[in-house]
Amino acid sequence: MERVTLRNYRNGDANAVSRLFRKIYGDLYAQAHVYLPCMIDRNHAQGHWHSLVAVAENNVVGHAALIRAKDSRLAELALSVVDPQTRGQSIATRLGHHLLIHAQALGCRGVTIKQVTCHPYTQRMAAGLGFHNTGWLPDGVPSPHDASARESLVIGYLPIDGNRRPLPALAWPDSCRDFMQQMCSVFGTQERVAPWVGEPVHLEQRWDRYEGTFKALDSCLLKQLQELPVHWLISIRLRLAQGFDSACHVLTTAGFVFSGLAPDERGAGWLALFHRGAKPPSLTLICPQMQQLQDDLQLKLASVAQ
Repeated sequence: MERVTLRNYRNGDANAVSRLFRKIYGDLYAQAHVYLPCMIDRNHAQGHWHSLVAVAENNVVGHAALIRAKDSRLAELALSVVDPQTRGQSIATRLGHHLLIHAQALGCRGVTIKQVTCHPYTQRMAAGLGFHNTGWLPDGVPSPHDASARESLVIGYLPIDGNRRPLPALAWPDSCRDFMQQMCSVFGTQERVAPWVGEPVHLEQRWDRYEGTFKALDSCLLKQLQELPVHWLISIRLRLAQGFDSACHVLTTAGFVFSGLAPDERGAGWLALFHRGAKPPSLTLICPQMQQLQDDLQLKLASVAQ
């Protein structure tokens, strides 16, 4: 078996990294930048990507990166790919472990990861690296294996260097109390709510889904959400703050399904996840909390179909 070593990304690696993604995913990978070597180099030059590569006999056989948005104290462990001929050597886990150490050196307060659900390997790797699963994105991105399908993703979060990200101490709705209490036991609670950063209302289209991020939900915004076309696949990220219990009730009544939490990349708080229009197949997930959220969605779909 060829000896595999890890090293930092270098100028000149872009073509090999791009070829590796094409070899594994053809033209179906959701992050378009991997198909343009010049964009790979540019992302590194601007400090958006911090990559490691795995090398065997001078060939790039693995890649993973920390992706950082501008002014964010969080990074995402992403763009993980390993040549099939060198799998079975825990290369992805080794790359992830070294990048988490690098995240500490970069001054990150936490790292997120999006785990695919079409197979268990990414979920196992995330658990082995110490990530805590907080939510899932049903029908989150186009499938990297089937152009006609969508891939659901599990969100994981790992605090770096002891940086806490507690949840606000709120009264949780009956529908998600067990889940929220589990999250509180992992991340802790605090009386104050983390300050909001950015616009109070944001909506964009991405990969044929509409993604909204909202500071608060009032009756006017709810009415406008209800009036959006029924065939739209909609994801909502709502600030976790006072009023969450009533917002959860009205969104559920309006056909949205709660699917957990995600850390707010722009601030120090949390966002509650809600979805409408997602119809993923029934999945078997490693994490029992994520499995329960997935089962809740399947029950909702079954009740609508009756």
